[in-house]
Amino acid sequence: MNEPIPVIRAVDCGTAKLLPDVDRERAWLLTVDGAPQSYVDLDEPAHLEFEYVRRLGHVLDCAAPEGEPLAVLHLGGGALTLPRYVAATRPGSRQTVVDSDAPLLDLVAELLPIPEGVGIDVHAADARSWLAQAPDRSFDVLVADVFGGSRVPAHLTSVEYAREAERVLRTGGIYAANLADAAPFDFLGSQLATFATVFEELALIAEPAVLRGRRFGNAVLLASHTPLDTTALARRTAGDAFPARVEHGASLRRLIGDATAVQDTGAVPSPLPPDGAFSIG
Repeated sequence: MNEPIPVIRAVDCGTAKLLPDVDRERAWLLTVDGAPQSYVDLDEPAHLEFEYVRRLGHVLDCAAPEGEPLAVLHLGGGALTLPRYVAATRPGSRQTVVDSDAPLLDLVAELLPIPEGVGIDVHAADARSWLAQAPDRSFDVLVADVFGGSRVPAHLTSVEYAREAERVLRTGGIYAANLADAAPFDFLGSQLATFATVFEELALIAEPAVLRGRRFGNAVLLASHTPLDTTALARRTAGDAFPARVEHGASLRRLIGDATAVQDTGAVPSPLPPDGAFSIG
């Protein structure tokens, strides 16, 4: 009997647990303080279990022709689900992962190692500090999925941060961020207003129930200097098990309302989720 057993370890952000999936031989769920962080199937890295991760996967799928390598910067690592996905679907891609939780990265490297030679470099560092040192125009896509506990850190919500993100993106590059909020969307509106000061094109992907204010949930913010393929994204997200909508143009302007851009001096973390919003116990 060699059945995998749960692994529990203290990390910088709390208590991490790696829980084996009984239905998939080499699949694992990573949680930190009970909140799901990542799901990885080592035998099928293109499998994306979480809905918001699938939406980020759709963004990556639409960022270039099928199979074409990309240069991708991932701020926030978890168990490296999306880097593994890109490596599997776009061989030859160059990817950089930045996560401040070194013990968590060590746990993932030990128990869920990345195959050698797939072009994924991992750095234990603060996302904003690392970004400030990154070369200009060096990435096609920047994926931001950074949560301190269950909140996006304040220093990753400002105009100054958005300008740094824009600086490292190539012409036509895409910024994609996983955010979380609920009606009246004060945080989400402020983030749209913030990125609208730096990028000409914006879009938002979220479930209708979240957009209608019925519950707290994830929303993927997209920003670029060139038009986003919202038609392709809408088709893909509508076909998911939990369909989402792609909002852009007038609907986004309504969501922004009278929200104003956030500066470093006034930045605050994203709202604290209500009890049980993301926890699995």
